[in-house]
Amino acid sequence: MLFLICNQELEIKGICNPQMVKNIQIKVLSGVLSNFVGQTFLFTFILCALTILPNLLHAQDTLHYSGETLSRVDYHHGQLQPAIGVHAVQTMRANREYPEKGDGFGWTYNHAPMMAYWKGKFYLEYLSDPVGEHIAPSQTLLQTSADGYEWTKPDVIFPPYRIPDGTTKEGHEGAAKDLDAVMHQRMGFYVASNDKLLVLAYYGIALDAHDGPNDGNGIGRVVREINEDGSYGPIYFIRYNHNWNEKNTTYPFYKKSKDKAFVKACEELLSKPLMMQQWVEEADRDDPLIPLKKQYKAFSYYHLPDGRVVGLWKHALTSISNDGGKTWQYNPLRAPGVVNSNAKIWGQRTPDGAYAIAYNPSEYRWPLAVSTSKDGLDYTDLLLVHGEITSMRYGGNYKSYGPQYVRGILEGNGTPPDQKMWLTYSVNKEDIWVASVPTPITADAAGHANEVFDQLPDGMELTLWNTYSPQWAKTGIEKIDGTKYLVLHDKDPFDYAKAQRIVPSSKQMHVEFTVTPQQSDYGKLQIEIQDSKGRPGVQLIFDEDGLFKTRAGYRMNTLTEYEEGESYHVEMDLNTETRFYQIWVNGEKKGPKLFFAPLDALERVVFRTGTQRYFPNAETPTDQDYDLEKAGEEVPEAVYYLKSLITY
Repeated sequence: MLFLICNQELEIKGICNPQMVKNIQIKVLSGVLSNFVGQTFLFTFILCALTILPNLLHAQDTLHYSGETLSRVDYHHGQLQPAIGVHAVQTMRANREYPEKGDGFGWTYNHAPMMAYWKGKFYLEYLSDPVGEHIAPSQTLLQTSADGYEWTKPDVIFPPYRIPDGTTKEGHEGAAKDLDAVMHQRMGFYVASNDKLLVLAYYGIALDAHDGPNDGNGIGRVVREINEDGSYGPIYFIRYNHNWNEKNTTYPFYKKSKDKAFVKACEELLSKPLMMQQWVEEADRDDPLIPLKKQYKAFSYYHLPDGRVVGLWKHALTSISNDGGKTWQYNPLRAPGVVNSNAKIWGQRTPDGAYAIAYNPSEYRWPLAVSTSKDGLDYTDLLLVHGEITSMRYGGNYKSYGPQYVRGILEGNGTPPDQKMWLTYSVNKEDIWVASVPTPITADAAGHANEVFDQLPDGMELTLWNTYSPQWAKTGIEKIDGTKYLVLHDKDPFDYAKAQRIVPSSKQMHVEFTVTPQQSDYGKLQIEIQDSKGRPGVQLIFDEDGLFKTRAGYRMNTLTEYEEGESYHVEMDLNTETRFYQIWVNGEKKGPKLFFAPLDALERVVFRTGTQRYFPNAETPTDQDYDLEKAGEEVPEAVYYLKSLITY
């Protein structure tokens, strides 16, 4: 019992957390010591408590997770409850065979996206390589959006950079020959106080596929201005690594700019300790601009109301600064209770005044989840943001499965007017995504569904829906012949469209909806009734053979034939205790039917244009060195109109 009292070192090892410490302190202060038997043990306990009390008080201010929910890695969604109203949108789908349908280049390693919001527009920057990580050439691309749903084609913001032949790196064999730089940046944007929008990137050197470009031995960091009309200013170096300067680099130093406002914005950026802390991995190891020089990676941060700064790094490392990032109270330690491997973790204050951290809560890079806090230190829940993994279509160096490397909009880099937390991330280090998360963030459904989409206010139709919308399987509200529907498209052989509605937990439930398939000889629409962990118990299928079916264990039962362009009104009365449900199709009774899997309660209605995926899993080899056949090909587009959903 005595050794459960922990100091900072034990926290680092994850033996206990600040909440445990607080509970022990309360017991000590309330006289619980009298319950211990034996004066010797009592004396030892008091002596130990007095010795480590400063550390105990200090530990209470550590960011920590006190919730009980854990993610299950054998499911892509981790069996987590979704944060209600999340809309996940793919902004760029890689395509090597048909570059014009992707980024315009056919490059298939796309990763490390970052976001800003400036003058009514979203800005998204990500780095790109032809095939794999750290294998040149490399460039940084930019996308913009007025609403976060429709995005422009990627535009090159920082092009490939040629390394002078003969360049070497200490500790690495060989020298550069016909070699381009590798991009590696942890910071994307900066909105200066004079309203200049700066975009930044970093040119590193990787002499081979296993040589890291973030070792402080690269070329330097570049910057340019984004103008309100969409044009870009010239590229400048804002910080060189050792051995590099204006004489041996292609771009001029920022001080050479004749735009005084641009120079002022750069100087302001360089004066910000928290901004500079993001540069630590790529900067010279003794760079005086970097406050904390130890190689803690992928820094993010947010402010508490009292002015303190909470810092977060890879591996869920955390610390607190009292002076704006100039110094830190303690060396970053693992946030107690927070499960996170080597992917990024993002933290911010949300528009509702609460706090959120977004990360992969496992030793793998799935799922992508969010945890919330009222005070910015004690995180109490764990909810799903992105629980889908499409096939990795193109293999490559250091490509990892899953939605990963999440970033949000940094303090000062803009506030969208919709009261949502916006996140960006890559999936499989291949495709680029964003997700909007409404605030306050919750998994609790306010009520049952009563949605006839054409009768709902414009822009509010999907407020309570969770949608998953790839570029080739878009999901959203469309007006067809003057009537609004929730429309699911699908021409992606590797992915699907998905929309789900979270409803109050029910033992018995009535569900009714109206669907109009636009084809009957290809495509698939699955409708599932699921529990809180995403486990289905009832599944209906508009199948590619023109039959509307229901799953009965490992067999399928046909309910009726269906035709393209015809509407089908489906009603179900479900009972988890008897495991039976009645079903009617266009008023004709087709039941009773038996649940194909038992459920303890009903909480989700899911519409999906494909079959649930279970690959990759925990035993899948880490690296994929092969491409899938016809990875860039489309299939005929299947389309489904959903007119309404009602539950009670």
